[in-house]
Amino acid sequence: MRKNYVLDTNVLLHDPTAIFAFQDNNVVVPVYVIEEIDTFKKQQDELGRNARAVSREIDKYREEGSLSEGVELPGGGSLRVLFAPSNIPKSLRSNHQKDDLILAVAVHVMKSEKEIPTIFVTMDTNLRIRADALHMEAQDYQRGHVSVQEVYTGHAEVAVPGDYIDGFYKGAGGEVPEVEGEQLVANQFLTLKDEANPNHSALGKVSSAGDTVVPIKAPSAPIWGIRPRNREQIFAMDLLLDDRISLVTLVGKAGTGKTLLAVACGLAKVTDDQQYERLLVSRPIFPLGKDIGFLPGTVEEKLNPWMQPIHDSVDFLLSAARKDRKDNQPYGGLQEMNIMQIEPLTYIRGRSIPRQFMIVDEAQNLTPHEVKTILTRAGEGTKIVLTGDPYQIDHPYLDSLSNGLTYTLARFRDEGVAGTVTLAKGERSELAEIAANRL
Repeated sequence: MRKNYVLDTNVLLHDPTAIFAFQDNNVVVPVYVIEEIDTFKKQQDELGRNARAVSREIDKYREEGSLSEGVELPGGGSLRVLFAPSNIPKSLRSNHQKDDLILAVAVHVMKSEKEIPTIFVTMDTNLRIRADALHMEAQDYQRGHVSVQEVYTGHAEVAVPGDYIDGFYKGAGGEVPEVEGEQLVANQFLTLKDEANPNHSALGKVSSAGDTVVPIKAPSAPIWGIRPRNREQIFAMDLLLDDRISLVTLVGKAGTGKTLLAVACGLAKVTDDQQYERLLVSRPIFPLGKDIGFLPGTVEEKLNPWMQPIHDSVDFLLSAARKDRKDNQPYGGLQEMNIMQIEPLTYIRGRSIPRQFMIVDEAQNLTPHEVKTILTRAGEGTKIVLTGDPYQIDHPYLDSLSNGLTYTLARFRDEGVAGTVTLAKGERSELAEIAANRL
């Protein structure tokens, strides 16, 4: 049955192709949404680019017919741009006039076209609640969301015969075991437990080809002065140090060691192994693409407040490395030696980045489109590491299931060039771990 979908502004700013996401149903864009989008079009960030894309797309259909009467979309539905002939009841009005007018359009469509179900689509939780108070069905925008079942942790516990584990201790590995209800994929980590004795266990990983399970263990020597402290950190180091893996996603709450492990392994691959030419570290300056501003100083000086967590990790590693190495070799001046470069994501569009170990911290604040832009910059021999916590999001149009980090690990879960680890145990300090769990 055909339905009417009335779209809020945030839906189109999140996904400028949203008008094509409703198959053969009718799409209604309130004219007040167009007015709100107009206020974003001059911004030089992702919201500005999306606003301009939406305007161009709707204008293209204006040339094909009357938007007030409806223009046919490729999927079989129609696109309309409508005014609100009257406002919503005074008792349900708010201090946001545009929101009231957008809701009024949805109410008008619902009442004037009673034979067709009307659904209000918005990523604003409060607007969905207000729509429900007006007896209107409201939905979040789900395109690009990852279902809860798709959230891939990169790890599974598997019960196997005892002799299978014995083969692991001999370094032989084994065939991929069958797990009821789950398909094991390439680069997935396994905790193998003896069916008869759970204390008899081993750690393994499905090979990149997906046809065997290979044993893994912690590095024999410290990596820039640090050693893994738990099982998940062993998994993370295995991916970070494996040159066959081009994309690594590290997911976890604050204090689990995501950034520290990534920077340590990156420095090791650049300086010790010389596998990459440079360690490139970046974080989104929210929002992605926002101008650094008119602060005095160089780009590096302007970036210092945003990049301080990276500096903290490097300082810790420099200190740990000096203590670990008997020759007390100095490691200062990494940026001056062109070993490490810290820069914003603002100017990444259009670049090609070959033979670099690239870390993108706080990747949960990126949209799926922004992550695509970053990944498509990777040149020959480049490794990209995305780190972040999907439950600490600052972006107003993203949540734990629609952000670029979660979206990427779900889409790359069965690719041989990619691997992911979810780190659960905090190792920063006892206080930090308690705070992360209880606050």
